[in-house]
Amino acid sequence: MSEQLKGIAASDGIAIAKAYRLVEPDLSFNKQAVDDTENETKRLETAISKSNDELQIIRDKAKEALGEEEAQVFDAHMMILADPEFTGAVKQKIVDEKVNAEAALDEVSSQFVSMFEAMTDNKYMQERAADVRDVTKRIMSHLLGVELPNPALIDKEVIIVAKDLTPSDTAQLNKNFVKAFVTDLGGRTAHSAIMARSLEIPAIVGSENITTEATEDEMIIVDGINGDIILDPTDAEIAEYQEKAKAFAAQKAEWNKLKNEATVTADGKHYTIAANIGTPKDLTGVLDNGAEAIGLYRTEFLYMDSAELPSEDDQFQAYKTVLESMGDKPVVVRTMDIGGDKHLPYLPLPEEMNPFLGYRAIRISLDRQEIFRTQLRALLRASVHGKLQIMFPMIATLPEFRQAKAIFEEEKAKLVAEGTPVSDDIQTGIMIEIPAAAVLADQFAKEVDFFSIGTNDLIQYTMAADRGNEHVSYLYQPYNPSILRLVKNVIDAAHKEGKWTGMCGEAAGDSIMAPLLLGMGLDEYSMSATSVLRVRSLMKRLSTADMKVLADKAMTEMTTNDEVAEMVKKATNQ
Repeated sequence: MSEQLKGIAASDGIAIAKAYRLVEPDLSFNKQAVDDTENETKRLETAISKSNDELQIIRDKAKEALGEEEAQVFDAHMMILADPEFTGAVKQKIVDEKVNAEAALDEVSSQFVSMFEAMTDNKYMQERAADVRDVTKRIMSHLLGVELPNPALIDKEVIIVAKDLTPSDTAQLNKNFVKAFVTDLGGRTAHSAIMARSLEIPAIVGSENITTEATEDEMIIVDGINGDIILDPTDAEIAEYQEKAKAFAAQKAEWNKLKNEATVTADGKHYTIAANIGTPKDLTGVLDNGAEAIGLYRTEFLYMDSAELPSEDDQFQAYKTVLESMGDKPVVVRTMDIGGDKHLPYLPLPEEMNPFLGYRAIRISLDRQEIFRTQLRALLRASVHGKLQIMFPMIATLPEFRQAKAIFEEEKAKLVAEGTPVSDDIQTGIMIEIPAAAVLADQFAKEVDFFSIGTNDLIQYTMAADRGNEHVSYLYQPYNPSILRLVKNVIDAAHKEGKWTGMCGEAAGDSIMAPLLLGMGLDEYSMSATSVLRVRSLMKRLSTADMKVLADKAMTEMTTNDEVAEMVKKATNQ
């Protein structure tokens, strides 16, 4: 009999496939004395050989999917397997101490990790500690007969089941095989959810217990539209959801007819529907869905997908590719937003009680100016290849913006003095995600060229509720009148100074929020590429005058998130 679970619908679509459990296996063991050390050594050699074969396959797949540079980490792992100092020490311990291979491997590995971690004056060698841990885990899995999950080895249609997925996990998923994913943790604004929408695969997050309920290779239905999960479905349920999948595909085909049309409301007013991207690879989705701009280029993925700080030239090439691909359409690039839940192994950050309220984004850029200046130079050099707009994230005060803008102007002047072509029409703006900036928007509007509202953080900071904490996820309330009033304040402040306001948080593509934003006069709506045509279709049915009445009512007469949602659904026939 089938089992039904519920989660948070994070990416539209319906998928039916077998489960692939991307969970950490139990690699615990008991230390044992052995008499037959020769046999124990052979067990170790077999495990090393299997690990090497596995890494070769993973390396080849990684090279094909992600490129040569990304695949090089697996070369380092194979070098450790072939290092006689490492493997020889394990064999010697088996013979000298007459212990099982698992115990010998664990003890030698711990010694190597400690040795590398102690090399504080050699960053490269310090980083080898992580490689030793990974290789040890792989050898141990073969000694214990336990399979390590690895997305790079997936070669059949599956639905990923995981406790959570990191941005780098999600970036490595091959959408030809990974039909959907379901996680225990997370919310609609988790980075894994955002990446799922970029990959155009269905996703459900925050299910709480999918990893304990779903077994390997069990058939699963994932309804990413409604947040429903069905384990071990009946034939009738499979047939029902196959029909639902066809209906959703037909709806998408209808939306697709709007691909080359402008976004115009029922009363003839034009607004810009833009798309969010993480890497140049996402451009296909942007162009296929007819976005009129890129409203958020999350440049941190350039840093997260690299083994070291990306060079000026590497960044220049990425920015140039995006700008050229978009032609005369605007591209809003957010400078590096590292910190919070986004970490770089090669850029250690201080341990913090509240990292989301700590050393992150523009705070790192202004403190580590060599990183910031490199990025700005790359952006300035690329600016001649398209319509570049730059925004600074996590701005709380005017002096922060002024300092960031001054550094931008300094680097621009240096490039011009060197004879490097630079566009003379680059707008600079800020991301409004801290309530302090939203409240002081009238002052910021005198100095910035534009605002882009980041609702994911603005909501969590306004409601004092971590968006990744399932215990307070109910406080992620985009339609709460307090949030709506902050957003309206920002839009009005910009318009008073003749500036424009966009929104690049997930709320911009939300079918309840979009009508309210239309009524508030928001100029640009940036969202996952897969939401562009759906929102364009919705806007064609809406009158801005009617939506203004609706938005005013939401902010002045409604008192709760749910009241606003119900009112909008009723008024817009959703």
